[in-house]
Amino acid sequence: MDVYADAVVNGLRTVRPDWEFVEVAPKGDALQVVQRSWRKGLQKYYQRYWQYPRSFAGLNVDMAHIVDHSDGYLVPRLKQLGIPTVVTCHDIINWIRPDWFQGRAKFPLVSMATWKYAIRGMAQADHVFTVSHYTAKDLTKYLAIPPQQITVTPNGVDPGLLVWPQEDRLSIRQRYGLIEPTCCLLNVGSNNPRKNIEAILKTVVALRTQEIPVHFWKVGADFTPEQQQFIHAHQLETRVTYLGKPEREVLNQIYSAADVLVAPSIYEGFGLTVLEAMACGTPVVAADATSLPEVAGDAALLVNPQDVGAIAGGIAQLWQDAHLRETLINRGLARVKEFTWEKTAEKIADIYQDALKKS
Repeated sequence: MDVYADAVVNGLRTVRPDWEFVEVAPKGDALQVVQRSWRKGLQKYYQRYWQYPRSFAGLNVDMAHIVDHSDGYLVPRLKQLGIPTVVTCHDIINWIRPDWFQGRAKFPLVSMATWKYAIRGMAQADHVFTVSHYTAKDLTKYLAIPPQQITVTPNGVDPGLLVWPQEDRLSIRQRYGLIEPTCCLLNVGSNNPRKNIEAILKTVVALRTQEIPVHFWKVGADFTPEQQQFIHAHQLETRVTYLGKPEREVLNQIYSAADVLVAPSIYEGFGLTVLEAMACGTPVVAADATSLPEVAGDAALLVNPQDVGAIAGGIAQLWQDAHLRETLINRGLARVKEFTWEKTAEKIADIYQDALKKS
């Protein structure tokens, strides 16, 4: 959310240089209390739902933009102060699949109830932004927010992401211990069940059976104990590497050095890593599910995320067909040009002005 907030503000300052932007956030670590006890949990809820909203008294602004749908509970408070308010919704996955939320909170029933209370506040906003048409449909379906109250403003791509020269790519691959030729797969993100990492591990097994020299790089969250058990049971220790959470420049190198980004997510509110890989000249095999087709367009191979054979087939096709690979790389580089923070900021600024006129 910090990345999104910074990118939107920078984009707005570019397209509306005469406007003034005030960034408001909880002081100190108000929302970072570690829930090691019920007392700490209560302290977190007190700070988030009582103390923080009341800090808005005296806020002198024309418009408020809540950049995280989980903070939708702030809408009534801001409206009470007479401030027109808009919200960005990235997804409502936890509403649709609460089973994926289990195990991520100390008090799951309380956490889910307060989260639902928070996002219901979006319905009172003057306008809601969503990062994809798929998420917009979810808001109408599950929260009854009218389509005319929603505007799709896609995420932009970091303009600093570059395609690295071939000699640099080989050097990066050697740094991480790859022996050529190797079909290097990459996934960037969390380990939430919706990310479908197990399908990638099964795909590695399938490609090994086809005698394709495959290796899987995982960036972001480390493998879960269950995934590590799978890796051990199928003797994939030499075929899989966890690369941690690298800084942006190093991540750019990793994107460029990989042969294929594999994104078999069952659900994505947007799927930014697909565009990031394209910006680095890396072809993509992604799920034909939720928002990913509208993000990828015709610049990726789209497959059934539940079908390991289809995922493996797409990767094998890219590995063996140089023309297809080059085609997707070129389409990807063209595709990312459609997703800039300036374009998104322009749409957001127009909605600000409309909301101000109506208010």
